[in-house]
Amino acid sequence: MIETSTHLKVPMEQEERAICLGPDGAVAHVARVLRMIGGRWKLPILFRLFVASSMRTSQLKRDMQGISQKMLTQHLRELEGDRLVERKDFGEQPPHVEYRLTDAGRRLMPVLIAARQFSVSHMAES
Repeated sequence: MIETSTHLKVPMEQEERAICLGPDGAVAHVARVLRMIGGRWKLPILFRLFVASSMRTSQLKRDMQGISQKMLTQHLRELEGDRLVERKDFGEQPPHVEYRLTDAGRRLMPVLIAARQFSVSHMAES
């Protein structure tokens, strides 16, 4: 490899560098996570569900000013499809449905909190 490649400047052992490259490398996995959390309302949904053990759709909509019912439903379905959020239907009339984070969603939260901490420290440095 050419010495000027930027990935060579990352401080890590030579053996660990291999995880950065290729179709199963770091880029592919990080891009997958970014797709999973991409969207204007997905992060607010995830953080609200992190704070509360479970929430009804109406509570989420009330907490997030400006979100339409269509967008809330769409993002919840996508998060459920990515197994970050789980939907519990109580089978009642009128419908009673609650959402909560899955184990995978809870494991993602420290990464998102670390991203917040990076943002705060980066702003302070600027």
